[in-house]
Amino acid sequence: MFRILLLTALILTGRTVQAAPLTGEFPSIDGGTLSIADWRGQPVLVVNTASHCGFTGQYSALQQVHEDYGPRGLVVLAVPSDSFNQELGSAEEVKEFCDFNYNLTLPMTEITPVRGAEAHPFYQQVAALTGFEPSWNFNKILLDTEGEVVATYGATTRPDSRQVLSQVEALLP
Repeated sequence: MFRILLLTALILTGRTVQAAPLTGEFPSIDGGTLSIADWRGQPVLVVNTASHCGFTGQYSALQQVHEDYGPRGLVVLAVPSDSFNQELGSAEEVKEFCDFNYNLTLPMTEITPVRGAEAHPFYQQVAALTGFEPSWNFNKILLDTEGEVVATYGATTRPDSRQVLSQVEALLP
């Protein structure tokens, strides 16, 4: 359905962007690299996060979704970002904060820009293909098993909401 809407929008606006699987490598907060391509065959929920945001409590829901749906194949990726000036000063501080307050075990990137000219290439690609750019912390991008955007959600849509989980469940075996 999303592809049809995207293609219709592109035709009406004259844009000739071809839908394609998203790529992107992120430096992991634990060292090494996290690659969207490594998760091909699995749905991925990518969430830009921040430690000093009113929505930071969603970390608990992200962890629960990771625990409930991870064994079935869902990858939940947290992307700490200071694009809205609400993140701690270093990746080490973010990791400590998340470990201490939320006992996070889901994959996390280093602090990463998510909007504008400085945005990570993954977010630039999402914006080019769909027009979606995070408007605040805890915006969510759901990728299907081929790495294509299925849906995007704003900060007020919780990761454990029926709206998100019904779309996640439709992508799982």
